[in-house]
Amino acid sequence: PEISITIPLYNTKREFLKDIMDSIVGQSYQKWELCLADGSKTDDVEKYLREHYLSDSRIKYKRLNKNLGIAGNTNAALEMIQGEYAGILDHDDLLAPNTLYEIARYLENNPDADGVYTDEDKVTTELDEHFQPHLKPDFNLDLLRSNNYICHFLVVRRSVVQKAGGFRREFDGAQDYDFIFRCVEQAREVIHVPEILYHWRTHKSSTADNPASKMYAFEAGKRAIEGNLERTGTPGTVEHTPDFGFYRV
Repeated sequence: PEISITIPLYNTKREFLKDIMDSIVGQSYQKWELCLADGSKTDDVEKYLREHYLSDSRIKYKRLNKNLGIAGNTNAALEMIQGEYAGILDHDDLLAPNTLYEIARYLENNPDADGVYTDEDKVTTELDEHFQPHLKPDFNLDLLRSNNYICHFLVVRRSVVQKAGGFRREFDGAQDYDFIFRCVEQAREVIHVPEILYHWRTHKSSTADNPASKMYAFEAGKRAIEGNLERTGTPGTVEHTPDFGFYRV
């Protein structure tokens, strides 16, 4: 299968952009395309990409008239995809060299799979230490309603993305949580690749490293769960727990 990867850009630091671009270009599995939607205020990102990467015909770049936020920029990238599956990346994280190979292998062996996710870990800004490995269970809806354990890296069949709809700005901070729910509601099967293939770069202001910095994100997560309950006709109420990002239904 061809896997389309989307990255929303906004004034991304050059060193971060180089790291993620190199991690994609260096994939052992070569049947991919990369769709970049850039809402940066300056042309620095575009200039850098044209100098170093855009000669690769698999890489598509679109300059947006303005920054549409993470939801809007991601949707602009999703509109560009041509592959059978879509994988959504943040602009500063990293893929292991065998990520797309392992995902493609699992998809070939599970023809009914409409979604696939991998294990992940965190990495320091300087990429000098990997920590907090997240070894996930196979798909578990009850667990997903308690915490966005799927998070990264998620690849979804393009037809499912189209049915589910893209990212929704009103869920900013938990836009991926809301998106995951709407995708799994449409998917025939969701499978898990039990290998750390995604490296989530942490910053002091990110929810990956400092949860209290984005309380609005956890309110949006609560609403994402409530939306899933409502769409699936499941009676229930959602409460926060003392641990940010974990919920009780």
